Amino acid sequence: MPLHTAAPVTPTSPSPDKAADRADGWPLWSILVVDDEQGMRNFLVKTLVPRCHFVMDAGSAEEGAARLADHHVDLVILDISLPGKSGVAWLKELRDHGFSGEVILITAFADLDTAIEALRAGASDFILKPFRVPQILNAIKHCYERSRLARENYVLRRSLPGAGGQPDGLIGRSDAIAGLSQSLRRVAAVDSTVLLQGESGTGKELVARALHGMSSRATGPFVPVNCASMSPELIESELFGHARGAFAGATQARDGLFYYAQGGTLFLDEVAELPLALQATLLRALEDLKIRPVGSEQLLPVNVRIIAATNRALSAEVAAGRFRKDLYYRLQVVEISLPPLREHKEDIPDLVAHFNAVLAPRLGVEPLAVSDDEQRYLAQYDWPGNVRELRNLIERSLILGTLNVSALYPQPERPPASAAPATDLQTLEKQHIMAVLDSVQGDKTRAAQLLGISRRTLERRCAEWALA
Repeated sequence: MPLHTAAPVTPTSPSPDKAADRADGWPLWSILVVDDEQGMRNFLVKTLVPRCHFVMDAGSAEEGAARLADHHVDLVILDISLPGKSGVAWLKELRDHGFSGEVILITAFADLDTAIEALRAGASDFILKPFRVPQILNAIKHCYERSRLARENYVLRRSLPGAGGQPDGLIGRSDAIAGLSQSLRRVAAVDSTVLLQGESGTGKELVARALHGMSSRATGPFVPVNCASMSPELIESELFGHARGAFAGATQARDGLFYYAQGGTLFLDEVAELPLALQATLLRALEDLKIRPVGSEQLLPVNVRIIAATNRALSAEVAAGRFRKDLYYRLQVVEISLPPLREHKEDIPDLVAHFNAVLAPRLGVEPLAVSDDEQRYLAQYDWPGNVRELRNLIERSLILGTLNVSALYPQPERPPASAAPATDLQTLEKQHIMAVLDSVQGDKTRAAQLLGISRRTLERRCAEWALA
């Protein structure tokens, strides 16, 4: 049976209000028509080819199964009365094997019992023959809307943060934050790839979410991916999806995170952690705006904006041979550097007030009273964990009921009004880290979490100070 390709689709030029759709409002969907009547197949193919990504047809459940084995399909239009295996029986098999796409059942002979059986088998809709073009088109649009909502729910569940709660907006009135806000407003107006560079804890995901929220894709999904936390063996499948049987344990086909980000933004955090082999695959996906699920021969068009982030200097990673130069240049269309907290300490009072106001109700405790002396004392510290470390300090202090700065940073009882010399700041940092390590009995993983820095950074600091 032939595969019918639609008119050329340009996924890079989505409509402003429906970024995931084609310019005429139709989704970039692949449809399989299964009907033993050649006339009905021809009618549906002729109707759908101008509107969808591509359309396939088959004359039996067995032929349809062969199509599904080789191609990604978003929607099946399935006749109930087929030679051999019935449409309802095949639908039950599809659902049992994990097919999650939409299915519209059509038939010329049906009663209430048949309709109930079809819906119980997993049909999305049920249409009686003969039907007019608007009927089938409306049914397809309803299926697309249901699929879109399911995709958004998946993204929301996956994006729900833990104890940290929802990300907060940019806080501060310093020149550094004002410059960052201005850059985001300019970049949000275009659809270019963005590379965020900054130390751990500077708020790269927060900035990515802000950029997404200010863009024309704000109504689409924001899909965060922590490249460092995914298994190197499975990361390609996570990003691009896989076909059934692509590897051991792949008992059913699965869509990747690129697919779930359709019409929105895919945020690749810690992109420097990607294996070199996968970097080449990612580069091809960014260049062509098409992905190939693992174990599949089919290229699927995607319509996503990429925001990548790293706490490493990618130019140094390129020089060391750990990151592809061509991918670096592809990601570096727009590069934004996030300032460390030590470079905008004047924002600490605003950040303290913000975290106090947000976290106290969430924890069910009274807000902290932070004195001017304590504020000046906070300004003396160099904050190696940046804003994340400050947030963790406020949360811990709210739980304990006091911002006991003197205990955290052993120094004279009254903090000086002016900033301490650099050597004193280094001493403060060392004493603070030692105090946190002591409080968790030397557990570096837990200490790094409390400090808001990576374990690697903590171990480097300990090595510098010859700490065990």
